[in-house]
Amino acid sequence: MQPQEQLSYPGNGFSEVSSSCKNLERNEQLSQWVENVTKQLMTEDLPESNENDFPGNFQGVMPPVYEEVGTVAALLGELRPRKVARKSSNESPGSVFLQHNHHQYYSDDQDDQTCNLSVESSKRIISSSAKSPGADEPGLNLLTLLLECAVAISQDNLGEAHRMLLELSQMASPYGASCAERVVAYFAKAMLSRVINSWIGVCSPLIDIKAVHAAFQVYNNVSPFIKFAHFTSNQAILEAFHRHDHRIHIIDLDIMQGLQWPALFHILATRAEGPPHVRMTGLGSSMELLAETGKQLSNFARRLGLCFEFHPVDKKCGDIVDISLLHVRTGETLAVHWMQHSLYDATGPDWKTMRLLQGLSPRVITLVEQEIAHGGSFLDRFVSSLHYYSTLFDSVGAFLPGDDPGRHRVEHCLLQREITNVLAIGGPARSGEDKLRHWRSQLSRNGFVQLPMSTNSMAQAQLILNMFPPANGYSLVQGDGTLRLGWKDTSLYTASAWTSLQTSFR
Repeated sequence: MQPQEQLSYPGNGFSEVSSSCKNLERNEQLSQWVENVTKQLMTEDLPESNENDFPGNFQGVMPPVYEEVGTVAALLGELRPRKVARKSSNESPGSVFLQHNHHQYYSDDQDDQTCNLSVESSKRIISSSAKSPGADEPGLNLLTLLLECAVAISQDNLGEAHRMLLELSQMASPYGASCAERVVAYFAKAMLSRVINSWIGVCSPLIDIKAVHAAFQVYNNVSPFIKFAHFTSNQAILEAFHRHDHRIHIIDLDIMQGLQWPALFHILATRAEGPPHVRMTGLGSSMELLAETGKQLSNFARRLGLCFEFHPVDKKCGDIVDISLLHVRTGETLAVHWMQHSLYDATGPDWKTMRLLQGLSPRVITLVEQEIAHGGSFLDRFVSSLHYYSTLFDSVGAFLPGDDPGRHRVEHCLLQREITNVLAIGGPARSGEDKLRHWRSQLSRNGFVQLPMSTNSMAQAQLILNMFPPANGYSLVQGDGTLRLGWKDTSLYTASAWTSLQTSFR
């Protein structure tokens, strides 16, 4: 079996893998320290109990399984006991709770009670962790100040937060030599936007979609994460289509440049039963860019001899009231693809997106989720995103040198924009719409059934990872019907497939 698209690495630093790997031990200190502090903050001041009461077992060495830092609303003095433990291997997807003495603290609103952490206690944990042997003292000091700033913001102490952010802006640079300094610089910028947002009540920065797409292509060349999403989704779609499906309709909820679809077109065009008629509806924010994407895909399909139609829709799927805008026709087999990201709000209100998916009743939904908390309090999002993005920065830093222009483009145009979107955009002026923490669990509650990711999907993903040096630490796990790709045993992206209970074969 061969990967479905050509992997090329022009000018991206692959020739320097051996020298880049020498920095791996230093770079991974960042994510390991953040994880260590987070675990301590999640368990500090909890009532003593038997270690078996905790599903993830916080005691001793943590097992090498994927975790979801998730809802940590009790963190650093937050008043609601909304916490999660590391998930055990037999825990259902999307389950977010900490079980103690047979009581479950869910992420819903509850009365203020125990499990609260004092700010003083939190600072003590941070300080002790920063002084651990072998720690990168300057970087850890920066992270300590950043965490203290997050505490101030969560308590609406905006003046003190602004003072600390000004200090951080003088201490940390996005061009710094260490991953820690870069992470702090970008988080400080996002948190400054949050503070300003709190003062003026709105934060709606302009988005340079073309710059985002250009950086997205660079990221696709230097990291396996995007290709992982493309290949696993394409495989799931192929397996959902039957040999007698002669009319296929694919709806991409955020098509961007449509990088993944030429590989799928090639497989469909060489199908033994003959190529099907393919229609694609691509959603996006710019009709100009959608038209360009449609033109490129149409040209590629024509060279393959594939009958193809493209329909651009410059709307968010959550804003679509009339389903006829998606051009769904009787007699077609429908697939919906959604690769989630935090670059911008691509879909609108989650509950409206769910309602649309229910109305479409597709044969298959391919979903690729980031393992990060988009909802909840500011501290929920801060802790989850700090761990998530410090891990991503580590993975990029282990691969590309600090002065690589491609690395800066990825960090500045993609990762920094996602950090800002998670922490700052909307802020206190958010629309009030609750963001779903885990779409997998919500789909299972709203009329959809999971389709387990197959061994072929696993093989596709493994072939991609084989193109990257194994020493770089990417990890792939198949379980609970999903495929999870991570770095150093931290899950970053999870791919899954679903079908509607009400699917009608159009």
